[in-house]
Amino acid sequence: MTGSAFRGWPPTAPKFFAGLEVDNTKAYWRDHEGVYERDVKAPMVALLADLTGEFGPVHLFRPYRDIRFSKDKSPYKTSVAATVGSGYVQLTAHRLQVGAGFHQLAGEQLERYRAAVGAERTGRQLEGIVSALRRASLDVSGTDELRTAPRGYAPDHPRIELLRYKGIVAEREWPIAPWLSTATTKRRVVATLRATKPLVDWLDTNVGGARV
Repeated sequence: MTGSAFRGWPPTAPKFFAGLEVDNTKAYWRDHEGVYERDVKAPMVALLADLTGEFGPVHLFRPYRDIRFSKDKSPYKTSVAATVGSGYVQLTAHRLQVGAGFHQLAGEQLERYRAAVGAERTGRQLEGIVSALRRASLDVSGTDELRTAPRGYAPDHPRIELLRYKGIVAEREWPIAPWLSTATTKRRVVATLRATKPLVDWLDTNVGGARV
């Protein structure tokens, strides 16, 4: 993926999505497509080109929603998002989000995850990683969290919070601010992706398979 060097997103980028949230139509998109290409997509392409060498393959998601099986027939996503190795970057009208992890564990993945959390050595490793991430001001959360203990695990297990997760992600998010148009954006993205590496490494070793 090639492009000019990343210098941040201009103020017109979040404003584009603010307008799209109000008027999610083909007419709005057609009238503002130049803004999307120049001020939203092009900076993301440049950022991904800067990140791929350190963090791995990148994938920019299409702006179009799959509405075939959805009651919401809005044709466009109100964000620009991409995966970067095991991580992701997303910009909306309201915030920049950066994180990494396994969003959805399924089948054998989930079994391996719970076995590793339940085991003393690997479970304590993950506990320590999560504690360190939270001390570093990252939000660590589970997806599709069970209300009760999973089958085969005691409700008073010392790592019951982690056992209830069906996925685990660490992320940071920031509200839209003037720094978004500066080099600070890339520094924050890079710092967050680096900070999540211990979690990603633990998941790769103990779970494997698809990532965020």
